[in-house]
Amino acid sequence: MQYDAPVDESTSALASAIGVRVRQERLARQWTLDRLAEAAGVSRRMVVNVEQGATNPSVGTLLRISDALGVGLPALVEPPASKPVKVTRSGQGAALWTGKSGGRGVLVAGTEPPDVLELWDWTLAPEDRHASEAHTPGTKELLQVHQGTITLEVADQSVTLEAGDAVSFLGDVEHSYANTGTQPARFSLAVFEPGVGPGSRSEASDA
Repeated sequence: MQYDAPVDESTSALASAIGVRVRQERLARQWTLDRLAEAAGVSRRMVVNVEQGATNPSVGTLLRISDALGVGLPALVEPPASKPVKVTRSGQGAALWTGKSGGRGVLVAGTEPPDVLELWDWTLAPEDRHASEAHTPGTKELLQVHQGTITLEVADQSVTLEAGDAVSFLGDVEHSYANTGTQPARFSLAVFEPGVGPGSRSEASDA
């Protein structure tokens, strides 16, 4: 589940923005680096690297840090909304995952805690696979395929979805999305994570 995007200008800018927000939230709570690391279940070095924008952490790591801070993942990649309507223009979403074959997972919209809803735009190139750890208890996901074919694995169940197909499933167990076909696949993913805050994070480790 590692974010393996090449280090380009946009990637560096996103990493820096995430680092600034994590540090702001940590200092607002008067937490030390060690306290945040312990609450999030990650190493102190990881917290330091994230705050300095010196690493491309996995989505799982960002989820644990955001949950420990009680802000939700969307809050780490965008400034707080000051208006009732926030528009994310095409190409402006936060690319938080890039597959080895060229796929991308882009967070395009999200809500504030305690009940966080995330909207993702995913593209998987042939042979791309994204494995996700179990999220916080009660997390639910909705997925609809727009192009190509997706193989979804949830715990010990596997289903194949084609363009137009949709599925709902529990996100608090290990799951993965894969493109085993020969053409690119694209799907929308909505993730609902209730009760975001300290003590509610997943105890699972990175895949």
